[in-house]
Amino acid sequence: MLQVLLKNKQKLFWSLFLLLLLVLIRVFEDTLFYDPFLNYFKSEYSHLPFPEINIFKLFFSLGMRFYLNSVISLFLLYVIFKDTKIVKFSILLYMILGSVLMISFIFVLTFFGEENKMTLFYIRRFIIQPIFILLFIPAFYYQKQTKK
Repeated sequence: MLQVLLKNKQKLFWSLFLLLLLVLIRVFEDTLFYDPFLNYFKSEYSHLPFPEINIFKLFFSLGMRFYLNSVISLFLLYVIFKDTKIVKFSILLYMILGSVLMISFIFVLTFFGEENKMTLFYIRRFIIQPIFILLFIPAFYYQKQTKK
C-alpha cells in the first residue's frame, strides 16, 4: 500500500512540475521568444496593420516554442500513462501537426496577411499554446479504459 501511495505522489509531483514548466513558458514568453504578434493581438488589432516582423526570426522562435511545449507535453504523457507506445504515437502526431501549423502560418502570413488576421491568430494560438495535450490526455485515457 505504501508503494502505491509513494508512486502516486511521484506521479503527481512530476505532473505538477511539468505543468509548472508549461506555465513558466507562458509567463516569460515576452523575454524568451521573439513574437511581435504578442502585443499586436493584445491590442485593438482589427484596425491596425501588421507590426514589422523578421520572418526567419519569427519562424525560428515559434518553432522553438512549439518544440519546448511538445517535449514537456510528451514527458507529461509518459508520466501519466507510463506507455512508450503512446509517447511514440504522440511524437508522430506532434511532428505532423507542428509541420502543418508552421507551414500554414507562414503561408497565411505571406500570401493572405492582413485579410485573414483571425486565421493567423488561431493558427498562431495552436503553435504557441500546448493545446494538443488537452486533447491527447483525455483521448489516451479513454482508449486505455476501453481496452480493459
